[in-house]
Amino acid sequence: MAREGEIDLIDVTARQTIRLEEYDCVGLASGIYGFEVQKAVVEFARQYLPQGKPVFFVYTYGASKGSGANALAEIAGEKGCPVLGEFGCKGYDTFGPFKLVGGISKGHPDARDLENARRFYREICLLHVGGTGK
Repeated sequence: MAREGEIDLIDVTARQTIRLEEYDCVGLASGIYGFEVQKAVVEFARQYLPQGKPVFFVYTYGASKGSGANALAEIAGEKGCPVLGEFGCKGYDTFGPFKLVGGISKGHPDARDLENARRFYREICLLHVGGTGK
């Protein structure tokens, strides 16, 4: 997705103050851990997602997406942020008992998953963000 436009990637686990007001929309991405997105991403959204800012979600999962981006969608709703969409695909997972068998969903995301993610992002840019990618 980062190659599709002018995108700033932010590591939400690094302690830093972020100003997202200048962006047309915000994408929040995470792996699914224990059936939910990473808690650091949820806390980041709670603290830094501006009121009314369009948002989209991206995640990978091993066996099941669980509740997926539900926690992020709830925060977006509380802040009046329109959700433009969400994209999820399989991703290599060594959580809990899967570690004992060498993980599951090996080889993912694969080339097809990545192309689907890029297509998802292009559609958001064209339909919702005016093609700027920022």
